[in-house]
Amino acid sequence: MPKREDIHKILVIGSGPIVIGQAAEFDYAGSQACQSLREEGYEVILINSNPATIMTDTTIADRVYIEPITLDFAKRVIYKERPDAILGSLGGQTGLNLVVDLHEDGILDEFGVEILGTDLQAINRAEDRELFRALMQEIEEPVPESTIVHTVEEAVQFCQKLGYPVVVRPAYTLGGTGGGFADNEKELREICEAGLKISPVHQCLIEQSIAGYKEIEYEVMRDANNNAIVVCNMENVDPVGIHTGDSIVVAPVQTLTDHENQMLRSASLKIIRALKICGGCNVQLALDPKSFKYYVIEVNPRVSRSSALASKATGYPIAKISAKLAVGLTLDEILNPITKTSYACFEPAIDYVVSKFARFPFDKFPNADRHLGTQMKATGEVMSIGRTMEESLLKAVRSLEMKVDHLEKKEMLDLSDEELLEEIKKSDDTRIFAIAQWLRNGNSAETIHEITKMDPFFLAHIQRIIDLEKQLKEHPNDIALLKEAKTYGFSDSYIARIWNTTPKAIYDLRKQNHIIPVYKMVDTCAGEFKSATPYFYSTYEEENESIPSNKKKIVVLGSGPIRIGQGVEFDYATVHCVETLRNEGYEAIIINNNPETVSTDFSISDKLYFEPLTTEDVMHVIELEKPLGVIVQFGGQTAINLADSLVEHGVKILGTSLEDIDRAEDRHEFEEMLHKLDIPQPKGETATTVEEALVIANKIGYPVLVRPSYVLGGRAMEIVHNDDDLKVYMA
Repeated sequence: MPKREDIHKILVIGSGPIVIGQAAEFDYAGSQACQSLREEGYEVILINSNPATIMTDTTIADRVYIEPITLDFAKRVIYKERPDAILGSLGGQTGLNLVVDLHEDGILDEFGVEILGTDLQAINRAEDRELFRALMQEIEEPVPESTIVHTVEEAVQFCQKLGYPVVVRPAYTLGGTGGGFADNEKELREICEAGLKISPVHQCLIEQSIAGYKEIEYEVMRDANNNAIVVCNMENVDPVGIHTGDSIVVAPVQTLTDHENQMLRSASLKIIRALKICGGCNVQLALDPKSFKYYVIEVNPRVSRSSALASKATGYPIAKISAKLAVGLTLDEILNPITKTSYACFEPAIDYVVSKFARFPFDKFPNADRHLGTQMKATGEVMSIGRTMEESLLKAVRSLEMKVDHLEKKEMLDLSDEELLEEIKKSDDTRIFAIAQWLRNGNSAETIHEITKMDPFFLAHIQRIIDLEKQLKEHPNDIALLKEAKTYGFSDSYIARIWNTTPKAIYDLRKQNHIIPVYKMVDTCAGEFKSATPYFYSTYEEENESIPSNKKKIVVLGSGPIRIGQGVEFDYATVHCVETLRNEGYEAIIINNNPETVSTDFSISDKLYFEPLTTEDVMHVIELEKPLGVIVQFGGQTAINLADSLVEHGVKILGTSLEDIDRAEDRHEFEEMLHKLDIPQPKGETATTVEEALVIANKIGYPVLVRPSYVLGGRAMEIVHNDDDLKVYMA
């Protein structure tokens, strides 16, 4: 079916400000959609209110309206622009909800504006808990026993019959907002009251709890001819009970038998066809680990955070292809942009393991409730690619920028077994580190399985990391062990710590013994077809697939995971930097590890390396590519903090020099410069010990503002009122 010729102007709805549960992945999806539609010759009008995104850049759409994403403003744009069609399924929950509002207002019918992609009936059947449940029963797909309530009393009555625990899921919200588990009537009343307030349709689903089941996701695509494919299947390491946005997720699924995978895959394809979704969608299922019993949890009738992860994990650009499907093209007509030889109806095949870890804001808000449940708390995420489960996990841990280089947290090294078990029972963001420490202390994985319901497969791989640590401790400087440790993703800095030497010494030892990584290509087809994409990850194998060119090249460091104080604005800067370099005739190479962003789209740079942003991982790329220099000033604090160690390795920093970066970032240097220039500033001095701090504070007089060097977004800044508080702060 060729593309639609009867429409010319399309209105695309963005996702507005970044909030927990709706972040940079919609900037990525929206930007891809706009470019994809323009490639097909359509005029694109965009409404979005977020100034930090690539999506609101003048080059993305024919006209950009930086306006609130509300019914009133959208109506004004429709009056002025008279679009033929509207596309809202790439703007997250915000875009989807606005399309529903515009339809109900009647303006779409009044001006003959057609809803493209997934139609309103499909959106309602996926989003409205009652309609969704009715459809699942009609197509005989199992859903947990549940009821729809509009009042707290209805919920209480239902649970008296069903029993506890139950899950409360408000309708038409994102990231599990307002929902949660209730173990008794008191909790049910609290959660349900909050959920009803937050739901735009004042509706909650009360559902029997299936916490402890395996949580499996299928990212599925369907076109208007009813062709449907599975782009990627993903398994949550954390079972049902923790929001998938907060869970550790691996792709492809690791613990399912072929029978289980085919059963859930068939269910996902059946569901997307029954819903008549046109484009990408995410199906979440729960599988009983002890039988073949499964339940359908929910369906997102739009691209989501999982779609961005699935796109980067497979190299298959879901949003780009969804936009083309929305204008009438079919999967067998669209060329796969990665291979440029196969078509979009070919399901991706991957010959590596992808791990996703969520990035939480608790380093900034140490007193916040760290417990993870059905409401998402992560601000961003990292993705890593490895040839083994262990390599993939450890590369992801390194990418988090949590001052950890291994599955080991200093704070847990001295905890007793009882204290570790308490940490593990909490199910918070540090649980995986507590599990590793429990195993490190020689305890059984069986206990962890009983408490967390994590599959023994994942615990066995963590145990493999612990076993290798012990061997390394017992055999310092063993070259065969060093090679094995690198194959499993161990960092030089960790090995140096247990061999009582420096990362540089380990690095030199590896080079002498030719233990250096090679780069493999992400090509959607496991090497089946020749690929046109320059998208790579490192691993310790034989054949290197990234062949350096003879061009003048520059490496640009990205900004890693999104967190409070370092958001999508650095992705915007990185993308613009790369575009400018390419226009000036340089080969531009990006290193980044954030699957949600535009900068990790394979089409943005000449080469993309999906790697942790650490000195070791960045230096490997630099040694292979031999660039003229590295640009750090567009990657936020992440890239700036690497400048010092890169210069030590002889790398040229382009743009602002290391000396000038120091003058701005180091509080002491900055004070001295202001003093020289005779520019007034509040009285202050720099301290490196508690004693120095007390002397300075008493000289200045309380209250004092205390702030560290080299941090972002005012992290760890505090106003302190007396000596005791200052001692606590400095410690």
